[in-house]
Amino acid sequence: MEVPAVNLKAIVLVHWLLTTWGCLEFSDSYTWGNFTVLAVGVWAIAQRDSVDAIIMFLIGLLITILLDIINISLFYPRHSSLSDLERFSSGMAIFSLLLKPLSCLFVYQMYRERGGEYIVNLGFLSVGRDRSSYQSIDQHDAPCPYPDLDSKPAPHPF
Repeated sequence: MEVPAVNLKAIVLVHWLLTTWGCLEFSDSYTWGNFTVLAVGVWAIAQRDSVDAIIMFLIGLLITILLDIINISLFYPRHSSLSDLERFSSGMAIFSLLLKPLSCLFVYQMYRERGGEYIVNLGFLSVGRDRSSYQSIDQHDAPCPYPDLDSKPAPHPF
């Protein structure tokens, strides 16, 4: 299944808008965490060929998924009658949280397009591509023009 191409600017813009609306009600930790990751996303937009920028944006999105769950669970309004502002802000924060895994999928695809590889090395556990059977097309051994000459004895002149 092919992942459709989504513009990084659209991902950052949508999350910026939802984060701005979610910040109306939630704490400063929600604000700082999400806007810091969005700043890294702006860096990834500016540096189109940078693998570091896009992987940092991807890791930041993954971390903010966990942080958003914690922030929403801690700071969700507990009283029974919520104002319109509280409902709207909470809804936008939850919608942003629901969109983040999909955004991570698109950003990971962009990471792969920029030449990144998924490699994890924890010492005892290594995950990544096996490059042992990889043969570069830039470096190839010149074929012997007469392969049978090495196996045959040289003819004796008369």
